[in-house]
Amino acid sequence: MSFNTFGRLLRVTTWGESHGAAIGAVVDGCPPGLVLSEENIQPFLDKRRPGQSRFTTQRREPDRVRILSGVYEGRTTGTPISLVIDNVDARSKDYDAVAQTYRPGHADYAYDAKYGLRDPRGGGRSSARETAMRVAAGAIARLVIPDVTISAYVIELGGDPVDPAAFDADEIARNPFFCPDAAAARRWEGLVDEARESGSSLGAIVECVATGIPAGWGAPLYAKLDADLAAAMMGINAVKGVEIGKGFAAARLRGEENADAMRPGPDGPAFLANHSGGIAGGISTGQPIVVRAAFKPTSSIRIPVDTVTQTGEAATVETKGRHDPCVGIRGAPVMEAMMALVLADHALLHRGQCG
Repeated sequence: MSFNTFGRLLRVTTWGESHGAAIGAVVDGCPPGLVLSEENIQPFLDKRRPGQSRFTTQRREPDRVRILSGVYEGRTTGTPISLVIDNVDARSKDYDAVAQTYRPGHADYAYDAKYGLRDPRGGGRSSARETAMRVAAGAIARLVIPDVTISAYVIELGGDPVDPAAFDADEIARNPFFCPDAAAARRWEGLVDEARESGSSLGAIVECVATGIPAGWGAPLYAKLDADLAAAMMGINAVKGVEIGKGFAAARLRGEENADAMRPGPDGPAFLANHSGGIAGGISTGQPIVVRAAFKPTSSIRIPVDTVTQTGEAATVETKGRHDPCVGIRGAPVMEAMMALVLADHALLHRGQCG
């Protein structure tokens, strides 16, 4: 059984490999009548696009999206929306040296164990190149929930966190790290430069916040909003941990500390805290939804690592080519896209049940 589709009512199926001719997606279940063109999608792809600074992979992909179906005279028709992005800067020869050797931290061995073969060119289907289509689909999802605002930013890189007191939302777009703390962004330049020059890599923690969600989206059991968000974020390449609201820190609080106390407000309860991250019992509370994801260090490094070959012989491997020294940096726009896809899906599910 193959799983390449995400969502219940708003469904996204992606296809393609890192070094194939193109990557693409089909978005099905999108309501008709929404204004949509390539110009609605491209700005989000540009945020994720590789090669924009020395701190990301130097693969030069313009990532220009084309809409092949599902739109007529600038509006969605309610039929499947097909999207495609051509791969124009693939260098498959960079992977000749690792074609017969498993790269630790990659999906090489796991793919061989499952399928009996693998595509070594950039990891094939397991490459983060596929996330460009999630970002494109996420741009369409945002049209389904126009009142919702979504923002993701890096709050820790290489073990160096931002200063919450220095948080500046405008700063996120002013540096190549999607960092809300200007001083931290300057420190991170040196961290990433050192890791890249030494052939190593760094991890990062990315926070994603959505506002404008009404109370009531989600379900109490098998379609919990927080469960779907956690699954969506864990499905992003290199993510090894997800928390919502206080997350693991909540385990270190007392009950009265963790409770989101309420007082009467003009339009319902006024919450005095948001330890739950905007979700209680699997259902949105109307507060901001806060999700954080931990991205492991990029597995493709030039430092030799012990491994085995496909025939079981001991070996060492170093991965050459163009790789992100910190994959979490470009993970920020991908998290925004996955947040949008989950929220749009739940908006449609809520409308279907509750009108």
